[in-house]
Amino acid sequence: MATNLSTALGPYHHHSDTNHRRPFHFTKKRFTISCNSSKRAPPPPPPSSAVAQESKNPSLADQLKPLSTTILSDQPNETHLLSKPKSTWVNPTKPKPSVLSLQRHKRASPYSYNPQIKDLRQFAKKLNDCEESDFVAVIEGIPHPPTRENALLVLNSLKSWQKTILFFNWVKAQNVFPLETIFYNVTMKSLRFGRQFQHIEDLAFEMIEKGLELDNITYSTIITCAKRCNLFDKAVEWFERMYKTGLMPDEVTYSAVLDVYAKLGKVEEVMSLYERGRASGWKPDPIAFAVLAKMFGEAGDFDGIRYVLQEMKSIGIQPNLVVYNTLLEAMGKAGKPGLARSLFEEMVDSGIVPNEKTLTALIKIYGRARWARDALDLWERMRVNGWPVDFILYNTLLSMCADLGLVEEAERLFEDMKGSEKRKPDSWSYTAMLNIYGSGGNVEKAMALFKEMSKTGVDLNVMGCTCLIQCLGRAKKIDDLVRVFETSINGGVKPDDRLCGCLLSVVSYCEGEDADKVLSCLEQANPKLVEFVKLLCGDESANFDVVKEEFKRILSSTAVEARRPFCNCLIDICRNRNFHERAHELLYLGTIYGLYPGLHTKTDEEWRLNVRSLSVGAAHTAFEEWMGTLAKIVQRQETLPALFSANTGAGTHKFSQGLGNAFASHVEKLAVPFRESEGKSGFFVATREDLVSWVQSKAPLVMTTACTN
Repeated sequence: MATNLSTALGPYHHHSDTNHRRPFHFTKKRFTISCNSSKRAPPPPPPSSAVAQESKNPSLADQLKPLSTTILSDQPNETHLLSKPKSTWVNPTKPKPSVLSLQRHKRASPYSYNPQIKDLRQFAKKLNDCEESDFVAVIEGIPHPPTRENALLVLNSLKSWQKTILFFNWVKAQNVFPLETIFYNVTMKSLRFGRQFQHIEDLAFEMIEKGLELDNITYSTIITCAKRCNLFDKAVEWFERMYKTGLMPDEVTYSAVLDVYAKLGKVEEVMSLYERGRASGWKPDPIAFAVLAKMFGEAGDFDGIRYVLQEMKSIGIQPNLVVYNTLLEAMGKAGKPGLARSLFEEMVDSGIVPNEKTLTALIKIYGRARWARDALDLWERMRVNGWPVDFILYNTLLSMCADLGLVEEAERLFEDMKGSEKRKPDSWSYTAMLNIYGSGGNVEKAMALFKEMSKTGVDLNVMGCTCLIQCLGRAKKIDDLVRVFETSINGGVKPDDRLCGCLLSVVSYCEGEDADKVLSCLEQANPKLVEFVKLLCGDESANFDVVKEEFKRILSSTAVEARRPFCNCLIDICRNRNFHERAHELLYLGTIYGLYPGLHTKTDEEWRLNVRSLSVGAAHTAFEEWMGTLAKIVQRQETLPALFSANTGAGTHKFSQGLGNAFASHVEKLAVPFRESEGKSGFFVATREDLVSWVQSKAPLVMTTACTN
């Protein structure tokens, strides 16, 4: 369903009060927040201070300042949001009515004092405990007549939504008293716990048909249930219906709709709702600000996050733990680790104790920024202060150690887990350690960990299996690799594309009997992939069109993130078995199927080959193709730039480890006039004059030799 905020707000959306500031200016060019009052200044542009520039090591004075004073100022300016809204006509001659009720709808007690409460609660317990098939028989034994008060008490005491709806229908069938709105509200709340939106909507239409009032609680329940069920268009539809009936939403319903529009990614609608509510005198609670912070965080919009902080400061709202957690996650998505750290310190200084979610979010931020020291300092503070730690936090720390290569620190964390009564290492904990040992090539410790898992009854998951097989493959311990694979399959591990890619990678640098053993494992996981390998290296009669069609079938059944690694490994296999023409065909197919975006970049001054996401064999193949093309261009006497460069990366990428050295050796073998750049690590450069001279002297002979060796 197409949604329109102006429909939701009805006549309120097109009026303005000339005596009240108009915080938003909708234009066709951009969306800005401006302010004519010092009461609530919107966020300023990024300041030039060291803190605002994301300094990793701010001064002590800066660390002691509250975040609101270190990244925010009181000078008004404009914040640019991410998308362009439609222009909206505003009539300045008419007053702007309120868009929400400032009086929260009173939540009435579902029942008053009832002298029969003990009997009825025992009866409700029987209903909760009985099988659903016995419900009708048990309900007939109700100890007291189903009066309004008695029925409400039992209805509110039922736990499962199935029994709630059964009892509600039974009460209707008794027809002892007319059912009021509160009966529907209580039933809908139970249905909301069960995420039963269709049942709730049916009850709402039943209320409309019977002429019963749908109050704020009714609409709030409908909207929040639709939100929980990810039926955001339905939530907006019922919000619009609410305005059409003339009922003004209270702050609970209003906040729920803010969240709905935020989840839909409708930034302008959210901010329009927010500012209209503020203009009506609404004082948002921390939950509303958490909605705004999460929305801007998902978009990576740091200006929006600053706006939320400024608004909270101007209203005098102190963030609670939920808001701080949301803001921290938003800072992480916006790529602001230094400001996340400042915000965390401000939270602790205010007396709020972080929970597991807070600490996990901060550890993830530090890990993504590769701030190992800060992460480990935070871990030590957790131990000293006794802050709560759960499996997710422990495993996040272990994963960070794996990413940063912190072996000793990871081992200490792992020993802490094994010494704990409540947080023994689970499958993901062992996987992180296998990743650490596997990446470091420590076969002995990796295999000892594998045996320990068998003894302690911890199952090896597919990621742990992949890490271990990669480690054993690099060490050429093929028999151990086969044993680990067979044990994993027998233990219920289902091979995925990442594991298949790992096996394919091992095949690329194995020969003879070892290669056959690994292919046998791969055949159990992906038989079509093994058939394609045999086609490439065993069927010389297969022409290019056959290879193209089979390769296309392989890619169509492979996860997107695994397609380029597959192609890299297949090229390596072909080169290592002296099928160089096949390798060049695969590189061509990989390029036309979009597996190598940005392989070539050209400017008037420089042409560059980017091979940092390629394997060694694929990089060699791409370089040979490039040199062959350049040779033809030189022979045609076409215009060339002054500089040529090849970027292999600095060796941190998973497909670039050792690529620089291998590329340098290949360049030397071809006698191509590329040299390593002194200023840029991982770059090889050549001038136009040197390349032209090389082409004119010996390029054709060198390239022919390279492609046949």
